[in-house]
Amino acid sequence: MLTLTNDMLINITKQVAIYFGIPVLCAGLLGNILNIIVFLSLKTFRQNSCAFFLIIMSFLNIGQLLTSLVSRIFITGFNNNWTETSISFCKFRNYCLQVCALTSSTCMCLATIDQFLVTSLRSRWQQLFNIKRAYILCIVFFIIWLLHGVPTLIWFSPVISRRTNDITCTIINLNYQQYFTYGYTLILTGMLPILITVVFGTLAYRNVRQIRFRRVPIVRRELDKQLTSMVLIQVVHNFFVVVPYVTILIILTSTTPTNYPSNYMQIVLAIAITGFIYYLYFASPFYIYICVSKRFRQQLNHVLFGRYKKRPVEQIISINQILPVFQEF
Repeated sequence: MLTLTNDMLINITKQVAIYFGIPVLCAGLLGNILNIIVFLSLKTFRQNSCAFFLIIMSFLNIGQLLTSLVSRIFITGFNNNWTETSISFCKFRNYCLQVCALTSSTCMCLATIDQFLVTSLRSRWQQLFNIKRAYILCIVFFIIWLLHGVPTLIWFSPVISRRTNDITCTIINLNYQQYFTYGYTLILTGMLPILITVVFGTLAYRNVRQIRFRRVPIVRRELDKQLTSMVLIQVVHNFFVVVPYVTILIILTSTTPTNYPSNYMQIVLAIAITGFIYYLYFASPFYIYICVSKRFRQQLNHVLFGRYKKRPVEQIISINQILPVFQEF
């Protein structure tokens, strides 16, 4: 009976990977590419620091989906685990996963802080972030997370798991395992970015409600309102997709193997489900933006189709152009 239940849970886990993971991958890649196209095509976004953070985040989300989600689909859905046979891929996958995830969440935090500052009534705070400083911040944090991931290249290796007696890519240093569980997973991936985005998102929302009292051009005011609404809804979404995965992962890594010999497959299934839900963090920004912002939908339509609609009109005008006729009286 136990074997039958385990086989059923394994099959469910595979189905989740195939029928949920693959659509998330395809939709995420398409959405992030469209984000990049829209943000880079419009001068309004190219000169805005918050939009710049969202552009960098979109690139990193693509990297996370390609390096982490693709391999997760093969590992869980098709039993093709390259991390068990290749030490290099075991280290590379976990290194890229950390760098992309941390830099992406950092950009999200910076975008939220940026919207709090630019919607503030204090003019000095509005000047703290600009596009040049956004460049510098992204470069600095990217270097920090590159260096932060170096221990991953050292202490991740394929070993025989005590839980399953199978080869698995895991940490071989006990001290780094403790840091990975509580420092990286709990704090850097879970609590810290959620706390920062929720606090500054709430403050930005309060500022937006008072934005009509600011003496700024209406174009700038509408852009601030648009970006703030996009970022705020994404903050709420991120909370619900990150917290379950981090919680289950903490439970799994902090429990000894002897404490759950009978329900291990249930935990694996929970990890699979919450893990693929977690990848919605990297796949869903574009779809949040088009649902939240009517202006973003119009900008997307303009970038993709607007320019092509103008060409025939311009040609007609040039062909049928009538020179003015001046009459002498």
